[in-house]
Formats: sequence, structure tokens, C-alpha cells
Amino acid sequence: MNRKCLLVLVLCGMVSFASFAQQSWEEVAPGVWKAIIGKPDDINLLSAAAVPPKIEAMQKLPSMGSFPLDTALIVGEITENQTQLRFPLQRKEQIFGFGLNFKTVHQRGRILRLHVDHYGSTDNGRTHAPVPFYVSSEGYGVFVNAARYIDVYAGTGSRRDSTDPPEARDRNTDNAWTARPYSDAVEMRIPAAGVEVYVFAGPTPMDAVRRYNLFTGGGPLPPRWGLGFTQRVHRLFSDEQVRQEVEEFEERGFPLDFVGLEPGWLSKSYPNTFVWDPGRFPDPVGFMSDLKEKGIRINLWVNPFVSPESPIYTDILPYTGSHTVWAGVVPDFTIPAAQQIFWGIFDREHLSKGVSGYKIDEVDGYDEWLWPDVAQFPSGISAEQIRQIYGLLVQKQSAELYRRKNERTFGLVRASNGGGTSFPYVIYNDYYDHRDFITALINSGFSGVLWTPEARASKSAEEWLRRMQTVVFSPMAMINAWASGTKPWSFPEVAEEVKKMSLLRMRMMPYWYSEFAKYHYEGTPPFRGMGLEEGFAVSTGPLTISDSEADLETNPYAQAVRKEIKDQYMAGSNLLIAPMFAGEASRQVVLPAGKWFDFYTGEYVGGGELITVTPGLDKIPVFVKDGAILPFTDAHLHTPARGEKYNLEIRHYGESPGEYLLYDDDGETFDYEKGDYAWRRLSVTRDKNGSWKGEVSKPEKGKPDNLGTVSWRFMTTK
Repeated sequence: MNRKCLLVLVLCGMVSFASFAQQSWEEVAPGVWKAIIGKPDDINLLSAAAVPPKIEAMQKLPSMGSFPLDTALIVGEITENQTQLRFPLQRKEQIFGFGLNFKTVHQRGRILRLHVDHYGSTDNGRTHAPVPFYVSSEGYGVFVNAARYIDVYAGTGSRRDSTDPPEARDRNTDNAWTARPYSDAVEMRIPAAGVEVYVFAGPTPMDAVRRYNLFTGGGPLPPRWGLGFTQRVHRLFSDEQVRQEVEEFEERGFPLDFVGLEPGWLSKSYPNTFVWDPGRFPDPVGFMSDLKEKGIRINLWVNPFVSPESPIYTDILPYTGSHTVWAGVVPDFTIPAAQQIFWGIFDREHLSKGVSGYKIDEVDGYDEWLWPDVAQFPSGISAEQIRQIYGLLVQKQSAELYRRKNERTFGLVRASNGGGTSFPYVIYNDYYDHRDFITALINSGFSGVLWTPEARASKSAEEWLRRMQTVVFSPMAMINAWASGTKPWSFPEVAEEVKKMSLLRMRMMPYWYSEFAKYHYEGTPPFRGMGLEEGFAVSTGPLTISDSEADLETNPYAQAVRKEIKDQYMAGSNLLIAPMFAGEASRQVVLPAGKWFDFYTGEYVGGGELITVTPGLDKIPVFVKDGAILPFTDAHLHTPARGEKYNLEIRHYGESPGEYLLYDDDGETFDYEKGDYAWRRLSVTRDKNGSWKGEVSKPEKGKPDNLGTVSWRFMTTK
């Protein structure tokens, strides 16, 4: 196309090319810049989530100073119905994120369509939380605020006019030839006439993630009971069967804090009436009251598709989409009247009777049953946009029910997206690959979502124990037995080992609660990949295949690829978790720089190196940073109730002094937002004789003080 033709197209509004000049970027929060190209959609991810940024917390992050990218290399192109964006990449730069991927951690070289959907075992962008946010190893992040299916070419295309193009090589004679030449850009296509773009400064990748999390509201602060154990019972259990299961947990000494009821609690499901089945649950108020006295909460399975036999069907019908799901109507949750009708029955039938939370199912996908993209909604918002924000809307609106009652909740959901960081929900799905569950847990930390590697059933006692070990070190400790009826003790040969791990989860409750508080107040994801850990090099690890090992007969485009570290992760500030999988007796672990110590014994294991561990069946490898302090409590079967004091056993690891901030509040309400919370400083130093000495800061006047007896345990004696 010659210059004259291009000018005509620009003047006609058909094509517009623009680099984002420095003045295009407005600093809208500390270290966060925003630019607008074209005319963005009225509905977007941030407007759907509608959560204000935590500006004060963002001001405490390290100052980046200037804009972290070369604005001349950020380019937008607009046609009538689409926007194309381009962001620069350096030669050795790696990128992470783009939502809840299950098989890949390194996203450079990936082609994705970010599309809310049930995960189908391929990392192609169709997943439960396809968050259009990525973070770079160079210490910045990029977020595209569009509720659209976004095509991403994450360093896969080489432009002819690139200032740093790949070198043309002769495959016949050059061993350095590759089928995937170097690309110096992340490119995206958004089917809209404009878009908002945000850039998040570092200076480290972790700082960029923290800024994104705080900009989208900070992480949720669950009630203490939400971090205890949950058992989701068989889908057709009655109240009496639930009572019996609760009693068996108590008798066998297994911890339990909340029980999940599956579709059988409803009078009819798929589609749903949202009222109790009078046969299985004749007295839901009495049932839940009795369980709460035992320290057990109830969580209800739901999906939002309304049965013609539901009491709200007639009233909500005008506010539903053109297509049904399982013959149930689909509420348009962008309309206030639909929200009032739908959530009104939840308030009357559930919350007022004692329900503590929800598992919100089937808001993610499967094209064959969800509404199609040709569907119409009464708000006028497209079916594509509704699909991208539906998970955000049900999380926000259901959580608001509990906020109005000044009660915290913690539940499960099948879909989320950018902007949903603060919602008190953990994502789950029907996929069940143990290794991939760990990769998803790692990726959740790059994208402002939570993921649970739940346990359901297993083919062997070994697999069951290995799965339960990772459940203990995850955001929600859950057995999802809706179909299998599995119990923690279903494999008697490892029942004691499972119990021991379960009680370890309960003993570590002060640590888990404090780490979630840091997610809420500081934006630090409680579970995250090694790429966010200080002292960890992205290039660490061997090549998965070298050029000399490539089998060109079966794969003519084989090439050397750096191994991703996708089977170990950080849990909180101080713990490195390296799960074992069925059939493994040993495994390799990549330790970041610094000294690391064995969680169980306190012995030094290494630092900045690749080690091999053989832990035995009863242990999951866990390593602790030098100078780390871990707060433990007693091994109770239920988490501490509001106002209940708990004892502390404070463990110190390593050869260096250390500090840890322990968080405390009432564990149940939102009173912490009024200042009713406390941070207690735990510190370890050496006295004049060279012995370790521990100290807990005194409680502040008028602040919570739930600590009972405090004891110290110095794990490393040298």
C-alpha cells in the first residue's frame, strides 16, 4: 500500500496507526500508567469488578521513578472493529501470566486466545481465568482492560520493520537455525474499536505483581475457618448423612471447618430452584445451627441458571438472555433489577438461615451448553463480553451479600478474570492431573487469582497421600468428594500420614492467616512461582532437549528449550514447596540463592543450586529460608473462633537473625477495615552469649490480642 492510499484510509477512519508517546501515558496510581487508544467499550474488566485501588498501600512499594518501557516501541493500530497492540521485548526477557495456565509457566513463544472457558487440557488461552495481564522478568507488567476474547502473540511474530530482527540462517549448514526465530514484541488483537492499557512498574517482577494486585483491590482476607479443611460431600446426601460424616471426622480426629453441599440440597437442579429440598433438608435452620455449634460451616453448590419452577422465575424472566442453559434462563447480572431478584432469594433462603458461602459452578464454559456468542442480553452488552465478565459479576455480587451482614466468606468459583483479585473465591475445575494442578497453582500467583489443587479420588494409597500433601500447602484445603464419596481415611494404609499432614495444616494456621493478610494489605500472592522469588534466575535449570538430541525424523522443527520450573513453588514468605508425585522416590529441587533449611529437621540443605531429595512417602519436601520465623499453634480440629485465644509455638530456622509480622483480628468480620486488627512483630536475635533469643512485640492498646501461651523452638542449633 503506498503512502497516499494509507493517508486516505486514516482520514476515512478505517485505519489508525499510533505510537504511544510519553504524554499519552497518565500515572493513575503510584507506579501505574494508563493510556487509551481509540474508543474503548463501555463495559470492561475493571468496570465489572468495580473495586477501588489500594492507593495508600501502593505508595509504600519501592519507587520505580520513570515509565519502564520505551514508549516509542509501544504501538496501537485501530481498524473499524479491532485494536492491535504491540509491546517490546528484549532478547533475554521472559514473560509470565496470561491467567490460569496448567502446563506452561514461560509464556514467551505462546499463541493464546484469552477466552473464559472450561479448561480443555491445552494451554491455548481458553481457561477459567484468562487474565490479560503479563509480568516480565525485566520487572514490569502490562494489563489490557478489555472484556473481549483477546488474541495474544507473546513473542512469536517477527516484523519486517523490526529494529532488532532475527538473523536469517541457512538450515543446511547452520546448527543455530531455529524454526521459531527471535521475536522482539508481544502483540495482541482485541475485537473492539479501542482499549485501555495499563503498565505496572517494578522494579522487580514481584513489585509489578504487587502493584497489579493492589490496583485491583488487594487479595481477599478469608475468615479463619475458610483456611481450615473442607469436605464436599456426595451430591445427594441428606442432612442426616452430613451429620454422620461430621461425627466421623470428629471421632477419627480429622480436622474439619466447613462442609460443601452439592446439588442434592436443592429441590431441583440443572436448572436450579435455589430452594431447599424438603425431603433431604426438612429443617435447614436447625441443621446449620447444630453444625455451627460444633464449629462447622455450610457451603452451598449453585449455578446461576434459573429453573421455570424457581420462585423467582417469572420476576427475573425479563432480565435474562435470549438463550437458556439446561432449559434454565440466564440472568443478566449487569442489570440492577436482575441482581436484586436473583440475590434476594439467596439472602432469604440461604444467608438468613445460616449458609456461610458458595461454590458457584458452570460460569466458565463448554460451548456446547453455555450461551453462544450470538446470544442477546437485555442490557445490550454482547454475549462475548458477558461471558468474559460473568465470573467477576457472580463473585462480586454474592460476596456483597456477606459484606452487608459484616460476615466474611470464602468459596469456590469456576471463572474469574482481570480485576477480580479481591474477591473471596478460589478457582477449581473438573480436570485432575496432579502435576498440572501444581503448574496452575504457580500461574495463579502471576494473575491475581487463587487456585486449589483439590483431592477427589486416587488410584492408589500413594497417589492419595501425595495429593493430600499438596492440598495442605494450598489456598483451600479441600476434598471434593461429590461423586466419589472419598474420605481422608479412604486408604487405611496411609490414613495416619494423611491425618498428620491435615493437622500440620491446622498447626500452621497463624502462618497461613498472616500470609493472606499480606496478600490483602501488600499485594503479595500467598502462593506463587519461583520467577517471583528473589535470588531465583529464570535461566536456572537444564535444557529439556539439546539440538544434538533432537529427533528430526519425528519432529523436524525440534529445538533446544530451557526447562520451566513448574513443579515447585513458594508458599508464603518463607517456604519452598517441592511436591512429590505418585511413582516418584526422589526428585530434583532448584534452590534460589541464599541458605535453605529442611522444614522438618532444621538441617542445612543448600543454596543457589540444584539438589536431589528422597523424602520418603510420609513427607512432602519443604524448605525454609535462612532466618525465617514460622508461627505454629496447637493441632485443633477447628480453627479458632471469634475471640478465642490460641497458643503459639514460634519456630526459627537458619543461622541468621530474623523477623516476622504476625497478623491478628477477630477472624470473621470486616471490622479490620475500621482498624480493628494488629500486626505483632516476632523477632529472633542472639544474646551476648551467642544463644538465640525470641521476642514478641507487646499488643497495642485497643487492638486485638488473641495470643495465649508463647513458646520458642530453634530448629537450627549451629
